Amino acid sequence: MAKAPAARKTEAPQSDPAPNRAPNRERPGEPQSYRASKDELLEFYKQMLLIRRFEEKAGQLYGLGLIGGFCHLYIGQEAVAVGLQSALSDKDSVITGYRDHGHMLLCGIPPKDVMAELTGRQAGISKGKGGSMHMFSVEHKFYGGHGIVGAQVSLGTGLGFAHKYRQDGGVCLAYFGDGASNQGQVYESFNMAELWKLPVIYVIENNQYAMGTSVNRASSEDQLYRRGESFRIPGIQVDGMDVLASRGAAEEALAWVRAGKGPIILEMKTYRYRGHSMSDPAKYRSREEVQAVRDKSDPIEHCKKLLEDQGVGEAELKTIEQEIRKIVAEAADFAESAPEPEPAELYTDVLVEKY
Repeated sequence: MAKAPAARKTEAPQSDPAPNRAPNRERPGEPQSYRASKDELLEFYKQMLLIRRFEEKAGQLYGLGLIGGFCHLYIGQEAVAVGLQSALSDKDSVITGYRDHGHMLLCGIPPKDVMAELTGRQAGISKGKGGSMHMFSVEHKFYGGHGIVGAQVSLGTGLGFAHKYRQDGGVCLAYFGDGASNQGQVYESFNMAELWKLPVIYVIENNQYAMGTSVNRASSEDQLYRRGESFRIPGIQVDGMDVLASRGAAEEALAWVRAGKGPIILEMKTYRYRGHSMSDPAKYRSREEVQAVRDKSDPIEHCKKLLEDQGVGEAELKTIEQEIRKIVAEAADFAESAPEPEPAELYTDVLVEKY
């Protein structure tokens, strides 16, 4: 059984019993919970709700056979991407693995385009040829959606190099999971990124399970924010079930990287409610474990309570729910009715140039 995500209102690093030692080099400050305005909090709530309802609908379409291949849902982890990407600017880039639908929506890719890609339609963001695991949009500065575990870390390091080489002021947000954190290419990337002081934020989405293996069974060092220490890359552990904690960590990380101090690691302690993919019955954990996280740490319910504390009533929240469901339903209807790619599309986008 995996360790539960860090309990809310508990500073995550306190779970690390490391002795107090004075750092021998500069380190980033301790992130503070973001002080969101009422409008910002409403936007966070809407974005998390959009991701969840979108993913639920994707799961339904998969069950109906309208989505083929692999499909990895982001339900439960919404606060991570919403908190982090809300702090990005138009100059910044995002890259992630195959659990990517939510990250794309936050990059501004329309839900219709993402859903159409999932169902393999010409109108999809990758013309229906990429599917769930291989979406891409240079226009939206979203560089995938990658099916090879950990490959996006090296590619994200390259994006960081491009930002520095072009002097465009951008930062790359490179997501990967706790399972990918044990890949060798991750550490080759860390070495180069720190050596060249590249503007990269490495985000480890620690959802407690690498497919079906809990992180503390598969990782000799399960405090993943420490993984950059031997490369002199600082790390911060964050409650990834709290959107304000996630945004606060993003602010600290961006300040560090934009100041030219090199890369930084954020370990986001989170939890996925569904199996690793649609074919995973998740028998490696109990229903009680999942339900306990839902009851105590659900990121959307937490945000909802914060809104209620700020005077947002049930009627307004119900209206938001209806609006989100309408957007998702329209995206699904579009994805079901849009035409499939022409056979000639098999020969496009294979090479950058003609040979």
